[in-house]
Amino acid sequence: MSDLTRALRLLDLPPGRVARAVAAGVATLGSALALSALSAWLITRAWQMPPVLHLSVAVVAVRALGITRGVCRYLERLATHDVALRGTVRARSTLYRELSQGDSATAVTTRRGDLLVRTGADVDAVGDVVVRALVPVAVAAVVSALAVGLVAVWSPAAAIVLAVALLVSGVVAPWSSARAERAAAEALVAARADLAAHAVTAIDHAAELRVSGRLADVRRRADEADRAVGAAQDRAAGWSALSAAATPLSMGVAVLGALAVGISAYGTASGFAGGTDPTGLAVVVLVPLAAFEATGAIPAAAVAWVRGSAAARRIMALVDEARSGPAVTPKDDQSPSPSVRLEVCDVVAGRGGSRTAPVSLVVEPGARLAISGPSGVGKSTLAMTIAGLVAPAAGAVLVDGRSVGELSEDAVRRTVSYVAEDAHVFRTTVLENLRVVRGDVTETEATAALDRVGLGDWVRALPDGVHTDLDGGAEVLSGGQRRRLLLARATLSRAAVIIVDEPTEHVDDVSSAALLAAMLDPDGGLFDRATTVLVVTHRPVPTGVRVVTVSGERQVCSLTEKDVADRADPRVASSVHERGGGLELYDSWTREVAAR
Repeated sequence: MSDLTRALRLLDLPPGRVARAVAAGVATLGSALALSALSAWLITRAWQMPPVLHLSVAVVAVRALGITRGVCRYLERLATHDVALRGTVRARSTLYRELSQGDSATAVTTRRGDLLVRTGADVDAVGDVVVRALVPVAVAAVVSALAVGLVAVWSPAAAIVLAVALLVSGVVAPWSSARAERAAAEALVAARADLAAHAVTAIDHAAELRVSGRLADVRRRADEADRAVGAAQDRAAGWSALSAAATPLSMGVAVLGALAVGISAYGTASGFAGGTDPTGLAVVVLVPLAAFEATGAIPAAAVAWVRGSAAARRIMALVDEARSGPAVTPKDDQSPSPSVRLEVCDVVAGRGGSRTAPVSLVVEPGARLAISGPSGVGKSTLAMTIAGLVAPAAGAVLVDGRSVGELSEDAVRRTVSYVAEDAHVFRTTVLENLRVVRGDVTETEATAALDRVGLGDWVRALPDGVHTDLDGGAEVLSGGQRRRLLLARATLSRAAVIIVDEPTEHVDDVSSAALLAAMLDPDGGLFDRATTVLVVTHRPVPTGVRVVTVSGERQVCSLTEKDVADRADPRVASSVHERGGGLELYDSWTREVAAR
């Protein structure tokens, strides 16, 4: 089964709705075909000056066909877009469900810009296959058959000419369009994905990139990807030109052929049964003009088909990867106890060529732990590996003695909650943004959580309090407000282990120190004492807090047992060895950013 067929199944197209769209399209072009034939007959018959009553039915029919053509076109648009838009909604719902319930590493490790393209533009491209390919091709096939049959009533020879011309318009032109699109499709899709990835990186992290002096490099890469898109489109221009010329040429051949057949048969019995007259000649010559309106949409259908096929390959690759996670047995669906013991056994975290050295930790229930180090060295990747979002390159993460890989995704998410530094703020109310982590959060709980993170005065100043819509999502919040809102979301989680990534970024130093102290102190009030909290940060950590330091320098960095005894909570024992890791800061950091 092709990827496009599988992707179309994600749309879950109702056959009845599709049939109504095709029927409306046939009625539209059928009305145009009948209008052309009847108008040709009416013009030539009126030239013969018969009694006016002989023309009254034809005059009324012309008016009726003109009206029904517009009405049916409107109904066809409604029906086709209703099918396609409903289908894309179902496809996105299915895709999101596969990503959320499948292997979580798929969404985490896919570049953010690429993921945006696959769940956005690629799904739209598959929906366009319905609007621009399936329905138009079905309509063209039916209308072409009707046109050939109508012409055959007057002249079988003219019908053969029309059939050949329609075949050229409906096959050669689409083939050229498909050839043009396919010639550039792979390069075009890859270039667009690169362009989206670099553009998202430049927009979301412009400040950091400008400070590090790398913004110009990211913009240069985006410009190169943009030029690659243009070059791919230029390479396809020749075949596109041939496709554009095929339909008008076929139409001209059909009209001239019908005219030649009609003239040779005019007044004789050679081409038309019993000879022909002016009305028959006019019908034979003018009907092809309307017939080609149906096949004129097929080249665009071929382009939509090729684009949809490329998009479907990318979508189904994402779905297949999400479904490729380890099989879960029924016993694995049981969640661990509310208080869990977390063990990190010689875990190597990382993707591609950037990896951490083996890390070993034992974290007892209720412990507080900070993962520290400069930006770009793998702190977030290590945190996502501990959270079970990314499979370790080596080693294992155990929850109450059971490997995270042996648990179902749902069980892991109920036990370990990871709050990313770039977690999404939705364009909805403050309360609904907090309910992302737990759907039964009450207004009182939400207000209390916002008070704990320092957003109490802010939310009370809003027009509707926690029920105020954040119309622009994260865009209406400052960097510090956004981080505090995400931290408030984390405090409402009931997971036994909560991992928070850079919660105090864009927060002033005094407030940052206070929030870190509250998060890393069991009696700080932000989290329940029984909750295990791991905080990823590059800010200074309060004295007495257990710290795992990840260094980007080419040296061995470790915490000794004496360090554990002197600095750490006795419920936590760990050893960390960071070797190598001296990748150029920008390249490793941008890979981390683009992967989110």
